Amino acid sequence: MGKLQGKVAVITGGTQGIGVATAKLFVSEGAHVFITGRRQKELEEAVAAIGSNVTGVQGDVANLADLDRLYESVKAKGRIDILFANVGLGGFVPLGSITEEYYDKTFDTNVKGLLFTVQKALPFLNDGASIILTGSAAAAKGTPSFGVYAASKAAIRSFVRTWTMELKDRRIRANVLSPGPVVTPQVALQPPEAIARIVSTVPMGRMAEPEEIARVALFLGSDDSSFVTGIELFADGGRAQV
Repeated sequence: MGKLQGKVAVITGGTQGIGVATAKLFVSEGAHVFITGRRQKELEEAVAAIGSNVTGVQGDVANLADLDRLYESVKAKGRIDILFANVGLGGFVPLGSITEEYYDKTFDTNVKGLLFTVQKALPFLNDGASIILTGSAAAAKGTPSFGVYAASKAAIRSFVRTWTMELKDRRIRANVLSPGPVVTPQVALQPPEAIARIVSTVPMGRMAEPEEIARVALFLGSDDSSFVTGIELFADGGRAQV
């Protein structure tokens, strides 16, 4: 029997990278998974790749009406056991070149979208459920041109501290999973010199594969972490630790 047998999980940003890798792993461990993505074609491809026990709901987490549609779909299952608020975006923009549009887009997705993903899930979360938020090792390091993204991820760490206390009576655990550089399509869009610079700061000398981060999400979502709450768990190859 899998570690998530009979569980219901919601994963935002589930169409590529860490999200789809985690959805595949959760399904293999016995869960039914709801995934979201902004683009319908990529969503359908992810659902097909996962294969079974998966429901795709198109939407943008920064759009509250889209979140309402997501949870309307979840109603059919009646509950959520694991909420993985994973969707996020960012880029390298140096101080002096930051635009209002870039700031708003980053914070609307990474902070506002995450906040309301969790808040709107509250009526569906089982007592004893697990909330996992994707942070970033970047929030603990000073990386040139990455300040807006890093600040948005630092806000996530603050949310978890507060929510751990607010949800303790329901035994709902909330934790941050903070990867270092991961081989994802979004990272591949960055300039090669920027990627090389970041990889050079990772003691393990490479980026993580999405499946490596998915296994950490499985730990936080399963009973293996039943006494773990309020933490930031780094899966960063040591980047933010030394």
